[in-house]
Parts: sequence; C-alpha cells; structure tokens
Amino acid sequence: MSVDRSGFDGTGKVALITGGANGIGAAVARRLAAGGARLVIADVDERGGAALADELDGAFVRCDVREPADSEAAVAVAVDRFGGLDVAFLNAGVAGGGGVGDDFDPVAYRRAMSINLDGVVYGAHAALPALRARGGGDIVATASMAGLTATPFDPVYGANKAAVVGLVRALGPTYAPEGIRVNALCPSFADTDILEGIRGHLRETGFPILEVADVVEAFMAILAGDAAGEAWYVVPGRPPEPFRFRGVPGPR
Repeated sequence: MSVDRSGFDGTGKVALITGGANGIGAAVARRLAAGGARLVIADVDERGGAALADELDGAFVRCDVREPADSEAAVAVAVDRFGGLDVAFLNAGVAGGGGVGDDFDPVAYRRAMSINLDGVVYGAHAALPALRARGGGDIVATASMAGLTATPFDPVYGANKAAVVGLVRALGPTYAPEGIRVNALCPSFADTDILEGIRGHLRETGFPILEVADVVEAFMAILAGDAAGEAWYVVPGRPPEPFRFRGVPGPR
C-alpha cells in the first residue's frame, strides 16, 4: 500500500505514543524515529517500553491511561526532556469488553471502557496545553473499524471505539482554529497481540488480517494531511482514506 506522506517532516518533532511498547504503537514509533522525531514511549509494559525507548534514543514512562495523572506525567516527560510536544498518538487499547447479556462482566466492561475511551479523553486533555505551546500539532487516536460498523462479537469494544470516533469528530473542528488537528485511525483486524483469542477464528473464516505496516502508512498519511475531525479507515487491499459519513436528516 502506498500513500503520499511528503507533507510531514519529522525532523525536530516530539511524539508521545501511548501503548507504544509493541504492535502498532511500536511500529509507528520506529517510523517516526527514522524520520528524525524524538519519541516518548508510554506503556504499562515497562520492560518492552524501556527497551524500545533505548533502541530509539527516546524516553520511556510507565503510563496506565486509565489514570489521568499518568497521561499528565507522560506529557511532562516530553516537555522536560525534549522541549515540547508535537504529536500525541493515543493508541493504547484492549479488546474483550464482552456483551451486556448473560456474558456481561462488569470488571471487563469497566477495564475496556477505561482504557479505550477514558484513556483517549485523558490523553487529549493532557496533550492540549503542550500542543498549544508549540503553536499547534496533532492528536491521533486509535479507534477501529469496529467504531464504524456493528461489532456483534464484542459489543462493548464496538461501543467504546464508536465513542472515540464521535469524540474525534467533535474535537476536530473545535481545535483546528488553534492549529491542533485531531483525527482517528480506524484499522480492521491488524496482526498484533490484540488478536490473541480470535486469530484462529479469523483464519478459519478467511477474514484477511491487516499488516501493521499498512496501519503505519495510514498514520503517516493522517500526519501529512491538513484536515481535522476525520476517521481514517484501514482495510486490506485498498488505500486508507477518511470515512465519508452521511449527513443526519434535518427537520422538514
């Protein structure tokens, strides 16, 4: 998959990535570092996050995105060590929220909602002052194709990802006048640890698994653009682009 990312120059930029120790977060971190950006890796995986930060000459901070103070501390590391913040990739996420019927698990529900939705809210709130201080920047939240379509196999996951999409669509026009672009990345099933437990089922049913490299290309395309409030879908076999939402019916 090939996209034009010539509009984004990472030289001298500072990026914070939550859920950055592995998977999509780690792949994006390596791409940004290769382009000259300085990285802050934020994750609960201290061993993996610290190793990646060492590899990229970046910084690691333990960050549980369910805790607002942890997001504040991660932004502070970016400012204190590298002088500011230009990109906040709010990527931390989990699957397995379950449903609301006989399988309802309040603990799993609260964990999934806290990480996937609250973590984006807390991360955006923490990042905004630092982005303003730089005269603008980017917030990219990892949502999912599950936020754009029905997800009967994991309704709670679909709900929190749809909420992230709705949040981004509202924040985009709110902060664009300040030069702060807020967008969402909506990949289908990517080949990361989040597929553990359903990978076999996907293969048996012939459902194509998305390459992580394709998600990275979509992320870079978002940074290369100039729009805000968009939800970029990423599916196997076609270029990433913003999902075209239909307008809501008005009064007659």
